Amino acid sequence: MVARDPVEILVVDDEPEIRTLLREYFELEGYHVSEAKDGAELRGHLDKHPVTLITLDVNLPGEDGFALSREIRTKRNVPIVMISGKQDPIDRIVGLELGADDYITKPFHLREVLARVRAVLRRYQPEDRRAASIAGPRNEERYRFEGFELFPQRRELLGANGHCIELTTAEFNLLEMFAARPSRVMTRDNIMDVLKGHDWSPLDRSIDTLVARLRKKIEPDPDHPKLIKTVRAVGYVFAVEVQKS
Repeated sequence: MVARDPVEILVVDDEPEIRTLLREYFELEGYHVSEAKDGAELRGHLDKHPVTLITLDVNLPGEDGFALSREIRTKRNVPIVMISGKQDPIDRIVGLELGADDYITKPFHLREVLARVRAVLRRYQPEDRRAASIAGPRNEERYRFEGFELFPQRRELLGANGHCIELTTAEFNLLEMFAARPSRVMTRDNIMDVLKGHDWSPLDRSIDTLVARLRKKIEPDPDHPKLIKTVRAVGYVFAVEVQKS
């Protein structure tokens, strides 16, 4: 999906490979991207260029990302997505308390980083622009159900609050399959046939595990599902009304 508005992303990381990886991926999505390897380059760029969002590595030489995030927050209202090799929950809490809008741990999936960035950008948009962004192009296919909106082309699921719900590739494909077949009972073999490209085995519980993971992300009470219901000894059914446009 190409960005509809001019968005300037500053990628701050001391690893050239990471900067290049993120820059090339964001540019493919239509964003303008600049790079900085440390705090000095970060400040120099902010003094000269407008920035819409910053991805900020925590483990930088000299000043770490925590200190830089605190400094940025005192001077600018620019969204910050921290990217760190530290997976301790305390580090995540510290990062968010110091002003980061999100915290992603390495190794990361590029699609996840993009989804998080888009979600943060939406929160910073004025209400009228946010509504237009969520609405998308007039001819874009979407499925609406139970307050959710599923966009197959941009592979996004939005909740009732407009926030992006993170799904893995397999989870998204499964939900798209269900949304396209509401009220239709799907056996496990049916699901395996539709979700081609995955290494399914009819002897394991891969489908059931995948359904359970998806339920945790979309069901109000995963232990008593209302959307994806089990049909005993058969499979599953998407038991909600779906509007397609």
